[in-house]
Amino acid sequence: MATMENILLGAMQGLTEFLPVSSSGHLVLLHSIFGEGPGDMAFDAVLQLATVLAVIIYFRRDIYTLANTLLRRMSRLPVNEKEITLAYALIIGTIPAIIVGLLLESYMETIFRNPLLVAGVLVAGSILFVFAEWHYKNHRRDDRMTLAKGLKIGLFQCLALIPGMSRSGASIAGGMLLGLSRSESARFSFLLAVPVIAGSGLKKLLELATASTATDWGSLAVAGITAFLAGLFAIHFMLSFVRRHTLWPFIWYRLVLASVVVLAVYFGQ
Repeated sequence: MATMENILLGAMQGLTEFLPVSSSGHLVLLHSIFGEGPGDMAFDAVLQLATVLAVIIYFRRDIYTLANTLLRRMSRLPVNEKEITLAYALIIGTIPAIIVGLLLESYMETIFRNPLLVAGVLVAGSILFVFAEWHYKNHRRDDRMTLAKGLKIGLFQCLALIPGMSRSGASIAGGMLLGLSRSESARFSFLLAVPVIAGSGLKKLLELATASTATDWGSLAVAGITAFLAGLFAIHFMLSFVRRHTLWPFIWYRLVLASVVVLAVYFGQ
């Protein structure tokens, strides 16, 4: 794979993992363009781990505070109730993705990694965002995190197993439907991404270690570094964007992308 293609794949993963436009949907299309096929396990694993590292670096203070809060609670020391509730909500919110992922991930990826189905899911995700924006505008907001909200957002995150949906988009929309502000929904979504994406990436690396295929580590490094840098940019951009704007630009983008996918499939036949 050429260096420019590595950079493009890395940038695409880093940007689309945190923007609600579907990272898996874009990667399926790029893999198809480059003739790699959607199942390039080594690249997917490294790109996922690189984006996780971006979250950890960006939210390092939050993660340190949450980890310290959990340790203090385990030691029966006084803790900030808001912080311990957030920590527990993140733990509980991770459980649905682990269970559903272990049971259905390979099946969902095999069945749905089809360009036309990805296009359909892009449209379905746009409809979800429209409903989330309508609910956000017409209902009272409550940024208080609870364990129930954490679990429900975790259930929304499971929709990301369907390529084209967007993990961040599904969980942000879920948070908005539960009364959280856009910015708080995005922050919780990004923190919730750490165990889920890291687990998926490590699982693929372990599977790769048992395979006999050759790996171009130089190409992986280029793609991984690009994904990391693009991920940092996307996180900062998204958190800043949702403080002042709605999800409508992403809704329109997804609809345009779905149309492009359909046209590409039609004219490529």
